[in-house]
Amino acid sequence: MTEKRIILEMGTGNDLYGQDYTKAARRAVQDALHHSSITLFSKLGIDHAEMRVLVTIGVQDPSQVDCDLVAADLPRGRAEVRAVKGGLDVEDTAAGTRHVVATAAIEAFLPDLSGQYKLS
Repeated sequence: MTEKRIILEMGTGNDLYGQDYTKAARRAVQDALHHSSITLFSKLGIDHAEMRVLVTIGVQDPSQVDCDLVAADLPRGRAEVRAVKGGLDVEDTAAGTRHVVATAAIEAFLPDLSGQYKLS
């Protein structure tokens, strides 16, 4: 069955002192989730389990993101998380550290049910 994207939400997160890409990614996801309120499930009687959630995390070192841990933060749907090159590292040369900034795009998809409804 084909799907239709019903939501696209973005967020940013950072870890200013721990240099932890996963922590920054989780904060970016939380930021995006705080921008959304999805009422259509209760209004239309749709089970949240029908929703596929695709999360794309942008950080400078994608291999450092624990995608399973990020997926565990999603409260609804079937989560898929991937990390890609993006985000921003801000180097603090005096301290020998970097501040990690992550971006998150959260997309939610439902099966295409458009053929099941008829306007009268």
